[in-house]
Amino acid sequence: MHLDILQTGALQDYLRRRGWLDNEEVVASVEIPGAGNMNYTLRVTTSVRSLIIKQSRAYIEQSPTQAAPANRTLIEGSFYQEIQPIPMLANAMPLLMGIDRENNLLVLEDLGDARPYTFLYQPGQLLSEADTLALTDYLSELHYHFAIEKPDPIFANQTMRLLNYDAIFIAPFAEGNGIDLDRVQPGLAELATGYKRNLPLKKTIHRLGQLYLSEERRLPTDASKTLLHGDFYPGSWLQTQQNQLKVIDPEFCFYGPAEFDLGVLIAHLMLAQQLPETIHSVLTNYIKPPGFNERLRHQFTGIELVRRLIGYAQLPLSLSIEQKHSLLDESSQLLA
Repeated sequence: MHLDILQTGALQDYLRRRGWLDNEEVVASVEIPGAGNMNYTLRVTTSVRSLIIKQSRAYIEQSPTQAAPANRTLIEGSFYQEIQPIPMLANAMPLLMGIDRENNLLVLEDLGDARPYTFLYQPGQLLSEADTLALTDYLSELHYHFAIEKPDPIFANQTMRLLNYDAIFIAPFAEGNGIDLDRVQPGLAELATGYKRNLPLKKTIHRLGQLYLSEERRLPTDASKTLLHGDFYPGSWLQTQQNQLKVIDPEFCFYGPAEFDLGVLIAHLMLAQQLPETIHSVLTNYIKPPGFNERLRHQFTGIELVRRLIGYAQLPLSLSIEQKHSLLDESSQLLA
């Protein structure tokens, strides 16, 4: 089955054959639910309900020339299955309704006209106390419950990690990497040069990259080991029409150091200029799993700041060049 928004009849027949639609249920409309990146995603509306259908292919949907592991939705589906016995985690994510392993396809609950929390990057947008606690509780529950000795091998997710490794630890620091930073913001290219040529900094980043790629049995003793969401930033959080926060897109999940997930979260709160009290709330309410290393969390926060400011994965930030300079300076201190 190759998902195609123009093939409504074939899609309806397929969903009926799989038992995901009743035989009398008719597809009324099919649409693309927002700007996807990695996968081909459709919202299918019938006479009685709506579903989200997600398919991964051997490339990134927004960049078809860039290869990506075709089975990534199956890993995402395994994550949804893994967290189902834990009510808090299951309630915080869409319900998994089906997996087609042959066609790398998921069927998920439709959360409706929800919006990603990327609105936080705009001036004056603040994360509520309730949402701050929801995000913190989610990571605490996930990291606590899955700090296990023998994880499911599927959560090695090495191919997706390799894809992310380049975007986080390599490309932002390579001179001549094709990123025209001055098109992002005048003066940003000159600002980035000092970080690309800072050899001690790049040595630290290389070590962090190797840790990110490490198999769980080879993680150092001074780091925690658990199941991670792997991409815990505002683009992976949705605000529903009922004003609920939902977590989505765990396709980069892997078994590794909890310091990575928390470090990414803190970095994005800083990029979104959230109140110091919000960051303090996360750090004080997060329940650390065994072996948690605060210095390592600092370093993962630092690398996420740098790569989002001078790397490929640019965000809709409203920061001035002076504010970016200040954050880059802070990232250097965190990485030290």
